[in-house]
Amino acid sequence: MSNRLKELREKRGKTVKEMRDLIETAETENRDLTAEELERHGQHFALVEQLRGQIEALERSQEAERVAAAREIDTGDETAKKDPGSVEERVMGCYRRYLRTGRIEGEGAEEFRALQADVDTEGGFLRAPQQFVEQLLKNVDDATFIRQRATKFSITTAESLGVPTLDTDLDDADWTAELATGNEDTAMRIGKRELRPHPLAKRIKVSKKLVRASALPIEQIIMQRMGYKFGITGEKAYLTGTGANQPLGVFTAHADGISTGRDVSSGNTMTEIRFDGLIAAKYSVKAQYWPRADWLFHRNAVEQIVKLKDGEGQYIWRMSVRDGEPDMLLGRPLMISEYAPNTFTTGLYVGLFGDFSKYWIVDALDMQVQRLVELYAETNQDGFIGRLESDGAPVLQEAFARVKLA
Repeated sequence: MSNRLKELREKRGKTVKEMRDLIETAETENRDLTAEELERHGQHFALVEQLRGQIEALERSQEAERVAAAREIDTGDETAKKDPGSVEERVMGCYRRYLRTGRIEGEGAEEFRALQADVDTEGGFLRAPQQFVEQLLKNVDDATFIRQRATKFSITTAESLGVPTLDTDLDDADWTAELATGNEDTAMRIGKRELRPHPLAKRIKVSKKLVRASALPIEQIIMQRMGYKFGITGEKAYLTGTGANQPLGVFTAHADGISTGRDVSSGNTMTEIRFDGLIAAKYSVKAQYWPRADWLFHRNAVEQIVKLKDGEGQYIWRMSVRDGEPDMLLGRPLMISEYAPNTFTTGLYVGLFGDFSKYWIVDALDMQVQRLVELYAETNQDGFIGRLESDGAPVLQEAFARVKLA
């Protein structure tokens, strides 16, 4: 069994190194992970978790075998060793079934679980290992739409990130004589946006018995669900956040984000999206932004778009029929978010077209998970606290157009 443990640990170490190499390569080239690299990173992580489960199972088995053997030596009771009904025999029978099936069940299961629960575990204040922290961030990226496409920054020593803005550009140059300098410009104005990361946190309590003795990786499940929920909370704020102690959303009209000047309702009715309205929205954005632009709608809005027909009753737009290929609307990918607006009433937003690299996200604290052991000792529970500090806002409004009903 020791040789098998060594083999599994070496395989896990090699896989973790491959994950780290993917991230370091992207950082060296000053870019985000490609879709293929993200997929490979996810496959490596799944393998690491699978190997971890196998390693822990073998370690528990070794400990159970050691404890059972120690009890036989301590009692010196030959009858107990041979008696099929003895505790030790039932435990070993359950243990052998566990090795064959991977499940703790049948006669002796309770005693075997008790043996497992007796195994000491590390306690105290724990912070997730660095590689795991990075993977939690990747889980957040995978669970959301905007974070994958936004421009992301991390600050470690400052309280905020200042973003210089060209509020008003120079006037056009003047045709003049060879020795003249042209007219003095009075139009140019330089401003500044400030992104200040806001704290985001969640706390959960779990029974110590459940953490130690469960056949499921409870800690892993908690951390994965925290990563997912932090991602969803961020996604909602990136779309509809007010900017007050939270990110400023793209669907929130604001002078520091996307103003009402970027609303396009022409071509739409008071209750429905029309194809003319989509065309008007796309062409209100300069063509230089199109190569990186995406459409964003709720699925209810997409349903309306799919049903649009021409004068002969033919559907105007059809979704992609190729596996893995995104749906294209007027030549650009269409993304669907459950958190985009879906109330079809006059004057409300129902979609957006834009270059989401012009949405900036600033993180001051990577996703962290703290484990509290003593705080809830009276109730025999461990606490888990997830924390993140982040902010976000659209920084160039002309890269976006909001689809609005008339």
